[in-house]
Amino acid sequence: MFGSEILDVGVGLVLLYLLLSLICSAIREAIESLTKSRGAHLERGIRMLLHDPEGRGLAKAIYDHPLISGLFAGRYDPSQIKPNGHMRARTDLPGYIPSRNFALAIIDIAARGADTEDIAHSDLQQPLTIESLRASISSIENRAVQRALLLAVDRAEGSVAKAQRALEEWYDSAMDRVSGWYRRRTQWILFAVGLLVTIVVNANTFTIGHALYRDGAMRDRAVALAGRIEADTSTVSGATVAELMGELETLRLPIGWPIDVQQASLFGALAAWFAAIGKALATNPVELLAGWLVTAFAISLGAPFWFDLLNKFMVIRSTVKPREKSGEEGSEDRAPSARTAAPGFGAAPQTAPAPAPAPSPAFAGALTSPATPALAQVRAISAVPAELLPGAASSEFAKHEWADDAPDGGVL
Repeated sequence: MFGSEILDVGVGLVLLYLLLSLICSAIREAIESLTKSRGAHLERGIRMLLHDPEGRGLAKAIYDHPLISGLFAGRYDPSQIKPNGHMRARTDLPGYIPSRNFALAIIDIAARGADTEDIAHSDLQQPLTIESLRASISSIENRAVQRALLLAVDRAEGSVAKAQRALEEWYDSAMDRVSGWYRRRTQWILFAVGLLVTIVVNANTFTIGHALYRDGAMRDRAVALAGRIEADTSTVSGATVAELMGELETLRLPIGWPIDVQQASLFGALAAWFAAIGKALATNPVELLAGWLVTAFAISLGAPFWFDLLNKFMVIRSTVKPREKSGEEGSEDRAPSARTAAPGFGAAPQTAPAPAPAPSPAFAGALTSPATPALAQVRAISAVPAELLPGAASSEFAKHEWADDAPDGGVL
């Protein structure tokens, strides 16, 4: 029946993808801290929004404005922009600019000019009104931005605050496009990093899925770890790469390569690793490459996707497992004595069942003897009749009435 082994195999695979995704996300963040690509994407999006591809006009004025320049160290340098529109090297530009800061900066530039040093003292004393803002828009030497500002002023109904909100919406809509660029780039980087990690640890989806299906103990370990993560996401969400690798090792999945890195030098370990990869590819290249690609594609979906899917799997499993343990309820027509009527509803009292026979001395000794191996004890316990197990009469899934005063309420 679907819902037991197959469901647990799914939990194990989702858990594997989640742990590998978190490892690759940590590596991706390390790469981001070196390249500062988030700030470069934002800078390019602002240049496109302001129709300033070279970054020497309004874009530079925005980054030099006190509301924006206070968010990063150094100064904005348009000479670092390459012909393809990207920054040449690592940049310290901010990776996030609040929409409020951007809108206020562009309103201030339109009303008082771009150069802070040239602002007259009389201009600083005059309050900003919607009329003065409209009159000064023509001073911006950018037709596209002029139209955007005039449209915001027209929608403002005489309120500078409403004009500011309109400019914030304009900025946010452009940032949605920038976020799409960054997500697509991040997904490709995650795929590349995921493929490398997959090959390093030999995470073949097909081999791991087959092993999970055959090994019940492995499935139990995976489900136990998944339940722990579901109960407390901090178990892995804030873990380091070493801690995540430790969690992965506890599952004892068929991953890794048959090499002993502790007994060899760095070059010797690399040579043995490449030799193991070559031998595996020569044995079954199609299945191995396909399994690696499936794992790498799963990693590229990101850890949040697998967090959500793991929670759904655990919810489904929690609804399937109790039903499998309690079994199907018999029909009332075929087995009228299967249910015991509650006292006081006209049903005749039933005779108490005969006490269960005591276990034989040999059997009881097998359960308690310290010399008995653990596997033998497990096999012995699995053979105990249900009525001899403690708590059998008060099972969590035992049938009972909803309430004594609601006979038609149904049976759990």
